[in-house]
Amino acid sequence: MQAVQQRFSSVGDFIFFMLRYFKEVVKPPYEWRELLIQCYKTGYKSLPLVGITAFIMGLVLTLQSRPSLVAFGAESLLPSMVSVSVIREIGPVITALICAGKIGSRIGAELGSMKVTEQIDAMEVSAINPYKYLVVTRVLATTLMIPLLVIFADAISLWASFIAMNIHTDISLTRYLSSALTALDFIDIIPSLIKSVFFGFAIGIIGCYKGFTASYGTASVGSAANTAVISSSLAIFVIDMLAVQITDLL
Repeated sequence: MQAVQQRFSSVGDFIFFMLRYFKEVVKPPYEWRELLIQCYKTGYKSLPLVGITAFIMGLVLTLQSRPSLVAFGAESLLPSMVSVSVIREIGPVITALICAGKIGSRIGAELGSMKVTEQIDAMEVSAINPYKYLVVTRVLATTLMIPLLVIFADAISLWASFIAMNIHTDISLTRYLSSALTALDFIDIIPSLIKSVFFGFAIGIIGCYKGFTASYGTASVGSAANTAVISSSLAIFVIDMLAVQITDLL
């Protein structure tokens, strides 16, 4: 019974933590310098990992799907199939999961170590709002950067798919892009970008919450980073499931 009460209590604390973000994000002063630093760490520093993963994803998806389409004489549909699969579902989800592991763990460990070493308490004593400086900037950075990383990953995946197709057939880039992009519709592009924004917000707010509420002790830093990754990954799947249901109704 006590464990259930603690679980509900933690859920309530998280909701208040999240609601405080919406209050602080619009209230001046604004930490522009820290926001730019976090955007650099979140976006630019993640480009190599996201790019490599997206390249392999597009390459493997094309090579694995080609034999099935060739058996039915539908090899010409391969660019459109890959583009719809990557842009609508695979690209946003895989990119968000990678960022949950890389960015979510970093945020949880950073804020957790600051909590344990009492740096957050020192900021409060110095009349600095630690929530605005540490939480708002990181959540805003992930919310802005994850959609941009998704667009980058989608482009790299399509390029990798083009390379994979040229292993077996000779197709020009213009013809490939024409076939891939004409298959896309509004319902494929816009919802994937919208849910990417929610993915970024979930990664940032969960990572900050886990780090900001870490208990005192060095072991809690690793626990904060670990639970931030797990909770963010689960949140991504839940958001994706809801987004699919909403998209089907449109």
